[in-house]
Amino acid sequence: MHLLLIFGLVLLPKAYTLKCYECVSGDSGSCTEKVCPSQGQQCGALRFLSYTGSLKVSDINVKTCALAEQCVGGSLNIGISRTIITSKCCTSDLCNIQPAPDASKSIPNGRKCFSCDGQQCNATLKCKGNEDHCISTTVTSGREKMIVKGCASSQMCASKQTARITGSTGEEIDCCQGDYCNSASGTSAGLLLLVAPLISLVKFS
Repeated sequence: MHLLLIFGLVLLPKAYTLKCYECVSGDSGSCTEKVCPSQGQQCGALRFLSYTGSLKVSDINVKTCALAEQCVGGSLNIGISRTIITSKCCTSDLCNIQPAPDASKSIPNGRKCFSCDGQQCNATLKCKGNEDHCISTTVTSGREKMIVKGCASSQMCASKQTARITGSTGEEIDCCQGDYCNSASGTSAGLLLLVAPLISLVKFS
């Protein structure tokens, strides 16, 4: 009886995990194949775009194994800089051959929020694409703190994974809906705000 049990355990099939492409800022020709370390992970393609004004300062493409909650998308716009995250996840072996979509050509959507210009936070910022919330937070730079206001998409306010895949200040971000609603404190979303892409965390595994 014990012998049959041992044979049964040895012969049990291993839990199935996906095989995905893995690389950073490369096409599928330069990617390697990786077996995802755990069940429940998907094959993901992610893109991190960062702008200072109208100047594109980074465009990072990532392919890797990712959890479903890491397959997020959205943008954060504080006027002087804008970060856009797009993702495309799938659930079959090596299905992440195509890059994440390019959302850089988003246009103003009619919503307006306050943004900060130096010490003043009464400038009008026209939200773009799917940015449907106004945001307000405090950014720590060295020993100085400054208030940051702008536009953000709902995913940036709702997803706890946002803090892992954008930059981090360690402060909470206040999100609200309605034109110029970020003139005062809104309802805290309890998130860490990452204002610039955090390249060191683009590999999730």
